[in-house]
Amino acid sequence: MTTHEREITEPVDLCLPDGRLNPAAVGWTRRPLHRANLRGWGRTKRWEYWGIVTPSHIVGVVASSIDYAGVHGLYVLDRAAGREVSKDVVVPLARGTVMPDRSGQGTAVAAASGLSIQIAQTDAGASLRARAEGIEVDLELPLREGHESLGVVVPWSRRRFQYTVKDLGRPVRGKLVLDSVPYEVREEDSFAVLDHGRGRWPYSITWNWAAGCAPGRAIQLGGRWTAGTGSTENALFVGGRLHKISEELEWSYDRRDWMRPWRITGPRVEAEFTPFYERAARTELGVVGSETHQCFGHFAGRARADDGTWVELDGLTGWAEEARQRW
Repeated sequence: MTTHEREITEPVDLCLPDGRLNPAAVGWTRRPLHRANLRGWGRTKRWEYWGIVTPSHIVGVVASSIDYAGVHGLYVLDRAAGREVSKDVVVPLARGTVMPDRSGQGTAVAAASGLSIQIAQTDAGASLRARAEGIEVDLELPLREGHESLGVVVPWSRRRFQYTVKDLGRPVRGKLVLDSVPYEVREEDSFAVLDHGRGRWPYSITWNWAAGCAPGRAIQLGGRWTAGTGSTENALFVGGRLHKISEELEWSYDRRDWMRPWRITGPRVEAEFTPFYERAARTELGVVGSETHQCFGHFAGRARADDGTWVELDGLTGWAEEARQRW
């Protein structure tokens, strides 16, 4: 199903003064233009997630405030050994958590129980610092001139809505330290992906997300959570330029065997994703719970740019996931 989405080119507030969705905010952008002026409680969610892929490791850093709790995490996968190291923290009432209201500006902070995360953002880029026992992350993520990202507002209703920024293929440099062993992160063979989220969510929801990058190319694909809203979070990036894909996609994968190939298809997307590792995470806190299967792997196939040209996806590395949330 093709949707008819509006491109937003000027700064806009996400919410009206009463906290409901601003109709003028519904659409998509090539750079962050929304101010997430959320107010009060009521399933309000704010998060910053950075995923970093290097030839030797995959790193995930998340800082979040979900009203009643701060849920923060630091994750590292040693690709060769297939070994995971992680630190996860839940902080009642999200105490000590700072979330700026604009993507790409201000500093996000989360610290508790031996985990500290600081994400400082300016017009020149971002710096990412994260620490936990046995893990140190110290990275710079410059923002190149002309680089575009996908911002989308997904409107379930006037009181339930989400603003997301998916920024793919960001250059990254710095170091990762595991058990006192340093690893260099180099721009020429590494990349970073941002998932910035601000919104007010339904209690129960399921989503799919896939992101893959290679030099000069990237693919961003989402599903299920946007169905029926008139918005999608699908895009192809070529040379840093965004090609918006305004179609709901069909996702095909085996929930009994997550390591089997995934297929994601639509009029402008013919993608196959082959995992090399599955990360499973489950949380149960009474009425609140989550289950995520995030597979890391390689993409093949093709996607069509705005001018009708098909762009090959072979060689893109990244992930595909299913997440089920009760929150």
